[in-house]
Amino acid sequence: MRVLLVEDDERIAADAAAALSEAGFVILHERDGETAYARGQSEDFRAIVLDLSLPTLDGLTVLKRWRELGTWTPVCILTARGSWMERVAGMNAGADDYLPKPFHMEELIARLRALVRRSAGLPSAVQRRGDLVIDTRQMRVVRAERPISLTPQEFKTLNYLLAHTGRVIPAGELIENVHGDAGAVTANAMEALIGRIRRKLGDDLIETRRGFGYTIPGGGI
Repeated sequence: MRVLLVEDDERIAADAAAALSEAGFVILHERDGETAYARGQSEDFRAIVLDLSLPTLDGLTVLKRWRELGTWTPVCILTARGSWMERVAGMNAGADDYLPKPFHMEELIARLRALVRRSAGLPSAVQRRGDLVIDTRQMRVVRAERPISLTPQEFKTLNYLLAHTGRVIPAGELIENVHGDAGAVTANAMEALIGRIRRKLGDDLIETRRGFGYTIPGGGI
């Protein structure tokens, strides 16, 4: 799940990026408002963590412009500004959540997961499809009551496919949302990754649509 982190404080950004990456998110970091605005408008993200105090263009203006242009990616405002008036201004501008500094990384992770679930129409962090259970909080996968050990990349791939059950996901989109960059690995490497997941979970879960991508068939999780 690709997340855009917009934060100019290098220490906070590094700590947040490390914690979110460990929790299964693919983090792309920007430090200034102008660059963040362009990237948030032109690229696909599952959520955005946005500081308000940014160089070149403040976060509130960035958020307003996104919403005016019809970019409705879930946004969690992250800022040292804690007054109720600024919270109201952020929410009125289109923010989905608000987390004042200082904060605990566990709370940021929990809020971000909740935003992603709500935007995908998923009510819980524990999702089920048949005898398959995936818990995004504990990073656990169980099939037929048997725990399955997956690598972080395998878990992210499975989670993304499950979140888009019934849709064929092109290899490039899957690579981008698992690795953060469509050019990070080759389509053959992604096919090998899918093969490892099949060996662990069974051949009946993920289908390959030659020339199109991969899918977990069905109308929902």
